[in-house]
Amino acid sequence: MIEGVEKILIHRAKTVREAMKQLEENGKRILFVVDDGDGLVGSLMDGDIRRWILAEGSLDADVSRACNTNPFTVHEGYDMAAVREVMLDKGFTCIPVVDDHHRTVELLFWEDVFDEALHRKPLRRLDLPVVIMAGGRGTRLDPFTRVLPKPLIPIGDKTVIELIIDTFLGHGVNLFYISVNYKAKIIKSYFEELEPGYDIEYIEEDMPLGTAGSLKYLREKVDGPLLVTNCDIIVRTDYAELVDFHRNKDLDITIVASMKNYNIPYGICEIENGGCLARMVEKPEYSFLVNTGMYVLNSRVLSLIPDGVMFHVTDLIDHVRGCGWKVGVYPVSDHAWLDIGEWAEYKNAIKRFETT
Repeated sequence: MIEGVEKILIHRAKTVREAMKQLEENGKRILFVVDDGDGLVGSLMDGDIRRWILAEGSLDADVSRACNTNPFTVHEGYDMAAVREVMLDKGFTCIPVVDDHHRTVELLFWEDVFDEALHRKPLRRLDLPVVIMAGGRGTRLDPFTRVLPKPLIPIGDKTVIELIIDTFLGHGVNLFYISVNYKAKIIKSYFEELEPGYDIEYIEEDMPLGTAGSLKYLREKVDGPLLVTNCDIIVRTDYAELVDFHRNKDLDITIVASMKNYNIPYGICEIENGGCLARMVEKPEYSFLVNTGMYVLNSRVLSLIPDGVMFHVTDLIDHVRGCGWKVGVYPVSDHAWLDIGEWAEYKNAIKRFETT
């Protein structure tokens, strides 16, 4: 194995589940699948795992089944100028160098190929509005939210809503719609004093309207997709890739979902025929796609939101499916999702921001 890049290479016999964990830990967003002799078998990125999951592939399958078996490579003696051009054109963050026997002999990372000024890969601009649903009471964080509205809860030296907004600024987003109700004056006063370098328009609810009800006020303002997020979650992903997924699949709603793994510390008994043991599974691990609270919506779905009643995103999804329109799921890793809506998760979020 190439010295110093153990976190980027994975043996073909490892499972997809193990690859997901390694992807989360290596910080490079890519793995290269190799055989016993470092022969390149394929590449694996979040998108490859996403397609595997959506095709109902098992997380316990060999990673060689889920990977891209035809990755872009260069041979020894490569031209660095040509490598730079390909990276800029295709957006590659890493290119493997192979010898005549297709063995991996070197990995070219973006930060090593370009000058320090280009150290960080630029994000593509988003051409759609972002809506932050900030009107809830935050009862899961009671009694903290009796004093502060949930969007203004601090993590480090910033509030939650600022951290959410920061994730979009790198994509060139300059306008944010913020839906407010509970302690709305405090939220508006905070931003008035902050004087941020981006624009905010408020959607003011006269009464609590649920997780989707206030979106009706954007019917005449938005034409095309919009990105909607709850104010107690932070999703770290490439939003441009998310929107590409939504558009390419011709979806009306895309739900951003996180893969959650649950380990049962007991042997599970499966029974049949009124109590006979069918089999016993020792300490099984289950995986589920969990709704994070972030969505991409086509503007036409806003017409399905009724006036003046409590209406949640789950209601909207049911209405959209009832119309025969398309709802899709965009998986992200558990590591990419921060949920600060409960005390335990809030404390975990503080620890994670301390180490980043």
